[in-house]
Amino acid sequence: MIKTFLIERLSWILFFLLTQVLIVFVSFIDSSIPLKSLLYIVFLSLLLFIIFLVIRYPKEIKFYKSLVEREDNLDLTGIEESNSPFEEIVENSLTNQTSLLKKIAIQNQTYLEQEKDELLSWIHEVKTPLTAMHLMIDRMNDEKLKSNLTYEWLRIHLLLDQQLHKKRIPFIENDLYIEKIQLEDVIYPEIKTLQSWCIHKGIGFDIELEELEVFSDAKWLSYIIRQLLTNAVKYSPSSDIRIISKQKNEQVILEIEDFGRGIHSKDLPRIFEKGFTSTIQHQDNASTGMGLYLAKKAAQSLHITFQVKSELDKGSIFTLTFPKRNEFVKITGM
Repeated sequence: MIKTFLIERLSWILFFLLTQVLIVFVSFIDSSIPLKSLLYIVFLSLLLFIIFLVIRYPKEIKFYKSLVEREDNLDLTGIEESNSPFEEIVENSLTNQTSLLKKIAIQNQTYLEQEKDELLSWIHEVKTPLTAMHLMIDRMNDEKLKSNLTYEWLRIHLLLDQQLHKKRIPFIENDLYIEKIQLEDVIYPEIKTLQSWCIHKGIGFDIELEELEVFSDAKWLSYIIRQLLTNAVKYSPSSDIRIISKQKNEQVILEIEDFGRGIHSKDLPRIFEKGFTSTIQHQDNASTGMGLYLAKKAAQSLHITFQVKSELDKGSIFTLTFPKRNEFVKITGM
């Protein structure tokens, strides 16, 4: 701050120095004025000026130093009280702008809450005719038409589900209920939901659950597994999908392995980015780039480590590493 202070007062300092030089110059050209006396006066003036700067420095930077050190938020309580007219102008300007920004932020937050509530209400309303449609499809006798309609119904169901969780993800901390969960109770219902799609593609499941229990939120864990299974089925040919659970270093690990088209090595670092789709499969217009992004966000809130290994045209392995049991307190403290 010393450098900033000197730069700010540079014009005043130069003016003072030039004044002292002018005084010495006048004595130099006018022999009637004693030079030694003027030099003594100049020296004393310079000394007093330096003392003045030293005394004024902490007082003048106190207000501005508080501005530099404050956090970038809308809280002005940490700012020092203004001690000069210019500082009052700055303080009043900051206060007015902050009040306006707070008002706009509250209005935007209210608008977003209303929009979210309206969308969630609409999604729940759409689910009613969607359920009725599924019941009608189940009564159909034409198996080929039934299979095609069930597949399209499932696509709509999954898109609505993704949109529902997309709106809920910013408030996930308010929606968590951590408890002991049986993995079978989470995995098998998700497989059953995808059953018609799997039959249509000739895909089966090889399930080996050595560890049956985890601590997590059942609803959001189901969503994470749903996204992984949906991707595995979507990008796999007629083959089995392996689901394995085991324990390593006192942590439960869940692996979902498919033998589909895999992920290119240059895409792997970006697959969890919002809206990212494959740079190889440009013709894949069905992908939204949101599934893995939302799954990763949900996993972070549940303290679940998300990892993926993949090789192009050979398949992918998605690994979920659950937190240790003694970390359960940290999660429930959110």
